[in-house]
Amino acid sequence: MRSDLSCKATRVLPAVILAGFIMANTGCQRAYYNAWESVGVHKRDIFVSRVENARDSQEDAKEQFGSALERVNSVLGSTEGDLQKKYDVLDAELGRSEAKAADVHERIDLVEDVAGAMFAEWKKELAQYSSSELRRSSEKKLSTTKSRYTDLIAAMKRAESKIDPVLDAFRDQVLFLKHNLNAQAINSLSAELDSIEIGVERLIREMNASIAEADSFIAELKRG
Repeated sequence: MRSDLSCKATRVLPAVILAGFIMANTGCQRAYYNAWESVGVHKRDIFVSRVENARDSQEDAKEQFGSALERVNSVLGSTEGDLQKKYDVLDAELGRSEAKAADVHERIDLVEDVAGAMFAEWKKELAQYSSSELRRSSEKKLSTTKSRYTDLIAAMKRAESKIDPVLDAFRDQVLFLKHNLNAQAINSLSAELDSIEIGVERLIREMNASIAEADSFIAELKRG
C-alpha cells in the first residue's frame, strides 16, 4: 500500500492524526511537517516516501495507458458488436486513465512541496555548524542532492507532460463515439489510432525514464 508516510510514521500515526487532518484542511504545510518532526519523522523521510509514491504512481499510469490503448485497438478494430457497449468500455477506460493521470499530477506536486521545504531547512541549518569541515561536507552534500533532484523532477515533468495530449486524444474519441454510435463512426475513429499509439509510446518511454531516475535517486538517498 502506498503511503505518504514512512514505516516509522505509520507506527506513530495516532499521535499526529489530528494534526495531519487539521493541516490537510488548512493547507499549512509548515505545521504539517512540524507535526511529523515532533514524533521523529523528518522532511527527508517524507521526501523519500513521496518520491517512491510518485514513482509508483507513474508505473500505475503507464500500465493503465498501455491497457487503454489495447482496449481502444480491440474496440475500434471491429464494427461488429453492440456499439453502446463499445462506448461504455472506452468511457470506463477513459475514467480510469483520468484518475491515474490525476494521481501522477498530485504525487509530483507533493514531491516538489516537500523538496522545497527540505532544501530550505538544510541550507538554513548549515549556519548552525561549529565545525567548518562538517559544514563544508554538508554543503557539498546539499549541492549534490539538489543537482540530482533537479534531474529527477525534470524527468518526472517530461513524463507528466506527455499525459494530457494522450488523454485529450482519447477523450475526443470517446466523445465522438458517444454522439455517433454507428459503424461509420468506428471507421472514422480507427483512422486516428496511429496518433494515439504514437502518443502512448512516447508517454511510456518517458515514464520508464522517469521511473529509472527515481529508482536511482532513491537508492542514492538511502545509501546516505
